[in-house]
Amino acid sequence: MNATTRNARRPSADAFTPAMAKELARRRRQLMRAMGQGSIAVIPSAPVRVRNHDVEYPYRQDSDFLYLTGFTEPGAVAVLVPGRPQGEYVLFCRERDPVMETWHGRRAGQEGAVERFGADDSFPISDVDDILPGLLEDRVRVYATLGRDQDFDQKLMGWVNRLKEQARSGVHPPHEFVSLEYLLHDMRLFKSRAEIRLMREAGAISTRAHVRAMKACRPGMMEYEIEAELLYEFRRAGTEPAYPSIVGGGANGCILHYTENNARLNDGDLLLIDAGCELQGYASDITRTFPVNGRFSPAQRELYEVVLEAQYAAIEQAVPGNHWNDPHMAAVKVLTRGLVSLGLLKGRPAQLIKDGAYRQFYMHRTGHWLGLDVHDVGDYKLDETWRLLEPGMVMTVEPGLYIPAGTKGVPKRFHDIGIRIEDDVLVTADGYDVLTRDCPKAPDEIEALVGSGE
Repeated sequence: MNATTRNARRPSADAFTPAMAKELARRRRQLMRAMGQGSIAVIPSAPVRVRNHDVEYPYRQDSDFLYLTGFTEPGAVAVLVPGRPQGEYVLFCRERDPVMETWHGRRAGQEGAVERFGADDSFPISDVDDILPGLLEDRVRVYATLGRDQDFDQKLMGWVNRLKEQARSGVHPPHEFVSLEYLLHDMRLFKSRAEIRLMREAGAISTRAHVRAMKACRPGMMEYEIEAELLYEFRRAGTEPAYPSIVGGGANGCILHYTENNARLNDGDLLLIDAGCELQGYASDITRTFPVNGRFSPAQRELYEVVLEAQYAAIEQAVPGNHWNDPHMAAVKVLTRGLVSLGLLKGRPAQLIKDGAYRQFYMHRTGHWLGLDVHDVGDYKLDETWRLLEPGMVMTVEPGLYIPAGTKGVPKRFHDIGIRIEDDVLVTADGYDVLTRDCPKAPDEIEALVGSGE
């Protein structure tokens, strides 16, 4: 890699359509109404991260910043000032620079920030120290995401302190800092129609990737070869991996966050793939488990069907009015009964659940919020009570069973079996909608696909 390409940003589908501009403006208005008059929100873009020496990681915008602006460049600060006569949305960003753009790619500049990204005003980021303190003046409270970017926190405190030093001259600095997440993350929890369309499409792309991986899989391949099949489908659709793909064969499937993906796939083992793409910032998250050789062994199929039944039971509970914890408890009940029927747990299921005995084989929760972040923002409890599910929420449902070799009291035929089945589920007004329903998971359907590719 030479100096002319080391900072090049990966291509992505253009997210900023007129419809998206309207959607973003609606979000900003909603947030400013919640903030109230006399307030100001200051949101920085994500910083550029260095991978090693002079090579940067591919840039990914901060999710809160992206949610409000749709602006994907680094070196920017968004400011929302309810009631400002000159315009309530101010965007500081990099100026146009033909030399820098020749080396590192195009910039929107101040004109693009206004005309394309809907800012009421835009100023060069180099002027932020001179202009932003004036926007803070006479504001009572500042909404910010303190603690995420220490360097920016120091700048923000410096601007406020500069105003405090001028108090004897009649300057009125803000006297209250409020967590922006309190308002913004609750907004992000409820997906709009536009967001749901993107998430559904991300799920469709990821489904194609999983099917491709199943068709390509054969004993003797390396895990990273299967990962390459996933990445091919992601990139040919103009998307990125939403997170490092988990491609774990055999014993590696029992490691929840296994990402080395460098082992050989053995005949007779299962392969667990947890992978999803990100489309215009929105994540999908799918897990499928299938036999490397295309045929489940009796023990593998017995456990797989328990996990599949648990997932179906959990999805049925992902409806409005239920608590966040209801899908998890539905999965736990099915998993525990299944473990008892297979002789892996002994006792009454109700007591085993109370004692948490299932955690030896199932040690994680059954899902998480999904959106601009894979583990998306939003509280799971309100006032120490599990949150009620409401239309517009999107969650994963992902029960599993993991039995590494050497697990005490477990017959050898179950050793090194790791199974997880995960789908993305939208809570609707009258039930649920599985956004990733087209990704195969029935045992017979999986067996017909695995190894069937050219």
